[in-house]
Amino acid sequence: MKFKKRPIEVEATQWFKNGDHPLDACKPIQPREGDKELFYTEGKIVRYFRHPGRSGGSECLKCHKVMHIHGWIDTLEGGHNVCPGDWIITGVKGELYPCKPDIFEASYEAIKP
Repeated sequence: MKFKKRPIEVEATQWFKNGDHPLDACKPIQPREGDKELFYTEGKIVRYFRHPGRSGGSECLKCHKVMHIHGWIDTLEGGHNVCPGDWIITGVKGELYPCKPDIFEASYEAIKP
């Protein structure tokens, strides 16, 4: 059998770094003397990458960037890595999940306001 997706509208935000999702609510933390950049609290939607079996300095098998700059999101299927550039989609029931840019571009088109 073949299936076609129903035309539905979803919200999506492209994620590149901590705080990019509008619901992350990151707050700056006072830098120490000599720090050049502000440090922000962890996002509520896309958190800092963490995995017991992977070092933050290891290379991502999908995008080949260090894991330290990746995010982590809890989905209905469990936790997932978020590569810089991935889209975070809010599904029809409010669920959140990451989507690779090429899949997103092939599956969705922007709605003009």
